[in-house]
Amino acid sequence: MRLTTKGRYAVTAMLDLAFHSEKKPVTLTDIATRQTISLSYLEQLFARLRRAGMVVGVRGPGGGYKLSRVAAEINIADIITAVDEPIDSTKCGGEGNCQEGLPCLTHNLWMGLSEQIRTYLQGISLGELLEREPISDIAKRQENSLEQVVTLAQQEKISA
Repeated sequence: MRLTTKGRYAVTAMLDLAFHSEKKPVTLTDIATRQTISLSYLEQLFARLRRAGMVVGVRGPGGGYKLSRVAAEINIADIITAVDEPIDSTKCGGEGNCQEGLPCLTHNLWMGLSEQIRTYLQGISLGELLEREPISDIAKRQENSLEQVVTLAQQEKISA
């Protein structure tokens, strides 16, 4: 499986959003800062996630993004698929034309692996990940770090 940064970042951003949007909509700037992901890259990912109906934008002051449904109803495979990331371990994209237009010797092996990965990721929801202790601890640590950065920036602005 060739899970690129697109799929990894989409899952990370959605998990951040799921954790923080329970209180209020979350800005992409906040996600970008907490997760050290480029804001322009997040904008591209969220355009795809919005088209897939996984997130909704909230306009106006205090706006940002929130999940379109509860976190327990969004599985990881759907997030990866929404950003056009294939869950595929084959060289041929699952077409079976890997060797002169026909399946190669190990085609079925890699097809089976792809299915195992897909099944695994379909079986994990954002809600389940939020319940895992290390994830909530990490999210809280990141939130505290962001608050410290904002406080420092405000202090520098006042003293300038």
